[in-house]
Amino acid sequence: MLSPTAATIRVFLHIIAASVWVGGQFALAGVVPALRRTAPQSTKTVAQAFGRIAWPAYGVTVLTGMWSLMAIDITSTSSAYQATVLLKIAVAIAAGVFAAIHAAGKSTLSIAIGGAVGALASVAAVFLGILLHTGTA
Repeated sequence: MLSPTAATIRVFLHIIAASVWVGGQFALAGVVPALRRTAPQSTKTVAQAFGRIAWPAYGVTVLTGMWSLMAIDITSTSSAYQATVLLKIAVAIAAGVFAAIHAAGKSTLSIAIGGAVGALASVAAVFLGILLHTGTA
């Protein structure tokens, strides 16, 4: 059996946390309409419970992403790789910002836009992470 390294642990933690963050958003998006029909008063409670899991997962994703950046010599990578890293950082930040707008939203518009853009940015961050991991530095 292969032995785990700091790099495999870092990537594992990053993927698990990103899975909770992104997958949870889509699971919740699938559950909330049914909750609104059957127990509308419970949607806020469920969303808050999800936030207690999702926000720490987002934090782990950010920390392991920074750890990954420290593990490479970015100056020795191609300009395309560097541009992709910068785009991923921007998209990951946007995912958090728009999710926060969604969570704190008071109007239907802010909740809808925050949720939609946050989810799309989260999926884009996952895609860019896969692109970076499978691409050549």
